[in-house]
Amino acid sequence: MRELAHLDWPFLEERHGILAAELDRWARQHVAHIHGPDVDAACRTLVRELGAAGWLRHAVGGAYGEQDVIDTRAICLARETLAYHNGLADFAFAMQGLGSGAISLQGTDAQKERYLPRVAKGEAIAAFALSEPDAGSDVANLRCAAHVEDGHAVLNGEKTWISNGGIADFYVVFCRTGEAPGPRGISAFIVDADTPSFEVAERIDVIAPHPLARLRFRSCRIPLSQRIGAPGEGFKVAMRTLDVFRTSVAAAALGFARRALDEALHRATSRKMFNQTLADFQLTQAKLAQMATTVDSAALLVYRAAWLRDQGQVVTKEAAMAKMAATEGAQQVIDAAVQMFGGLGVMSGQMVEQLYREIRSLRIYEGATEVQQLIIARELLKEVKA
Repeated sequence: MRELAHLDWPFLEERHGILAAELDRWARQHVAHIHGPDVDAACRTLVRELGAAGWLRHAVGGAYGEQDVIDTRAICLARETLAYHNGLADFAFAMQGLGSGAISLQGTDAQKERYLPRVAKGEAIAAFALSEPDAGSDVANLRCAAHVEDGHAVLNGEKTWISNGGIADFYVVFCRTGEAPGPRGISAFIVDADTPSFEVAERIDVIAPHPLARLRFRSCRIPLSQRIGAPGEGFKVAMRTLDVFRTSVAAAALGFARRALDEALHRATSRKMFNQTLADFQLTQAKLAQMATTVDSAALLVYRAAWLRDQGQVVTKEAAMAKMAATEGAQQVIDAAVQMFGGLGVMSGQMVEQLYREIRSLRIYEGATEVQQLIIARELLKEVKA
């Protein structure tokens, strides 16, 4: 049984508890068992299901979403809940939000009207194209470039590790436009998937399968009306978007950890060993205590960061703390659950085995743990100097 006691915490409002409880019931019936060998098809199905049921409105901000502004706590609760039931469902929800987040936060009215209603309904799949072969954690080092020509932006270069790559209907692409050195010379553009001279160069397989690809732009022309924000403000657009969704990555890890703890509790209380259950051993009890404490510690950091952002505060340090603690902690909790299952824990198709594969990438994407450590330390040192 999924633990919902944290919905009464003061970080959350009554509407948040209602959202989480209703989504939990819906997910059990509709997405808990959507998997299959065709990951692209499963992901498309999940986007349609989430959109038709109205859940994707929580991932979209502005007049086209559930709230007038992006509700970070709602996004976190949705990701935690979906991750508990189905990792690919969490992915489908999150990428709709991340892929359209720049449009929600800083798009023009025309851009919002064109894209956001379809994203919220699950009728268009979004993607966020920032990473490159030589620019992952070091975003300011990106090489994909765009120049202005006859009222168009002409894009050249590559992007890689792009989630929803190959199935997205549009991509928010960040390119170097040269207004200034480093991060101040980057702009953001919306590129529709059917734009000439844009191609999916390679599909990428990972241990927890989801749509992922390398993209290529060869003199790809798009109207300047597809630029998000002012020239040279792309880095700010990207960071504003990531500030919302980095905390939600921590929430997804929390959902995986909660599921692993529940699986471990069921295993420990049902597995017979030496005329008693696995749960009767003090070693097991100590491990369960550590797991539960790790889960609650991560939850407190996640919903503190989400609450602070919803109050309009800058959460650079708090979001980094939440992502680091939740993803690293979830890895430990899931590993402990696998150990309790013994041989079954590494059998393909077992829930804890799936969780073991799902959690690993969360410690890397949207800022690896080591990057979060640098961010936290940098913010601490700023406070000291101030």
